[in-house]
Amino acid sequence: MMENQTNQTQPPKPGTPTLIGSRRAANSEAFQTKLQQMALPLAPLVQLTTGEVHPAFPGTLLNFWLLTDAELEALAHFYHQRTPCRWTFHYPCPIAWASDMPLEEKRRRIGRFIGLRGCETPIRVRSEQELQEEARRARAVDDEEMWRRKLRWYK
Repeated sequence: MMENQTNQTQPPKPGTPTLIGSRRAANSEAFQTKLQQMALPLAPLVQLTTGEVHPAFPGTLLNFWLLTDAELEALAHFYHQRTPCRWTFHYPCPIAWASDMPLEEKRRRIGRFIGLRGCETPIRVRSEQELQEEARRARAVDDEEMWRRKLRWYK
């Protein structure tokens, strides 16, 4: 009986769930690459005082992205980042922590704390108009200085 179920060659009926292997997404190179990225193992960080690893420490990159707000808070507390103490700055990359931060900010800071690339503080990119306005102001200051030097003798 079991043999017949595993050797079925008929396509699934419309509307029935299929295994990922038979879906188009499973054959996508981008999807396979993303799966490999999400499966990357993360080296555990040990607590300075006990040498233990927090039970919620993410084992893979996927687990990192699935951390909840409560787990992020627990990690920050466990690794002496939520409440500064004498151990806070002995970690390789200490972080400033506030419990009222949004979830994504907490995730970014914990990511930076455990050494993930791409979790650095975002740099504000100025628009083209802002750059032009800054250049115009700098040019106006330079022009004013130039005229002040030139007309100094005529006062």
